[in-house]
Amino acid sequence: MKTPRCNRQSSANILRCIAALAALGIGAATAQEIGGGSKGAVTGAAGGATSEGANSTLEHCDQTLGTIGVVEDQNAGWYRTLQSYKLGSTVPVLRMMIQQSNCFVVVERGAAMQNMNVERQLQRSGEMRAGSNFGAGQMVAADYTMSPSIQFSQNTGGVGGGLAGALGGLSRSLGAIGAIAGGIKTNEASTTLIMIDNRSGVQLAAAEGSAKNTDFALFGAAYGWAGGGGAGGYTSTPEGKIIIASFADSYNQLVKVVRNYRAQTVKGGLGTGGALGVQGGTTPASQQQQ
Repeated sequence: MKTPRCNRQSSANILRCIAALAALGIGAATAQEIGGGSKGAVTGAAGGATSEGANSTLEHCDQTLGTIGVVEDQNAGWYRTLQSYKLGSTVPVLRMMIQQSNCFVVVERGAAMQNMNVERQLQRSGEMRAGSNFGAGQMVAADYTMSPSIQFSQNTGGVGGGLAGALGGLSRSLGAIGAIAGGIKTNEASTTLIMIDNRSGVQLAAAEGSAKNTDFALFGAAYGWAGGGGAGGYTSTPEGKIIIASFADSYNQLVKVVRNYRAQTVKGGLGTGGALGVQGGTTPASQQQQ
């Protein structure tokens, strides 16, 4: 769709011009958002290998690939940014998404570990009833660790900036239309999921995802434009839903690569010196074997 030209003929023509420009933003948003419903990209529930109400776009595995723990770096800058949006940990929704996919069995490695340890301490103290069965050797090992991060998340003037530019002096002379242009916001997020093998410490996979939407709340409210209702799913979507939609995109990409996983190989073996030598240094084991 070409960007329309706006003129000074009438306020009706100006509003039609705004509607056409807004439609450009709607197209871009819909193409990139995963989910899009009022519940967001990750919905429903998970129990064992079954799930209810899962997003149909979420990747699914017929065969589970191992156990996994999800751990986020709460000292990272992106985590502090979440707090400015009044958002908490990403771990609970990521864990539900993983279980719904059936690609991994999720194991607890977070705050609930404290409660698990309390139960074992009570067992050792003799306070538990006989047969409580909290003896040693029952916890399941985590084969892998998944680490989430957010590279970019913002609320920009995106479409609003385009409207203001197209309207030129008119947006400044007509205060209400200028307010409309300023009220159209674009929410964007880019996220990464890293998957680590816990026994070797080797990174097995990494995947980046993204999502965005456009908020037309002020436009719909100011003029009751019929198109405002069509964008209503975005008007009530908080930054958190965009971030989770981006993580869903990241996870889908990660599942696709691990389903077809093929291990990297280093001649001479991993961690034995590598193939790149340093002048005057010790000859790498891989070269010694040649």
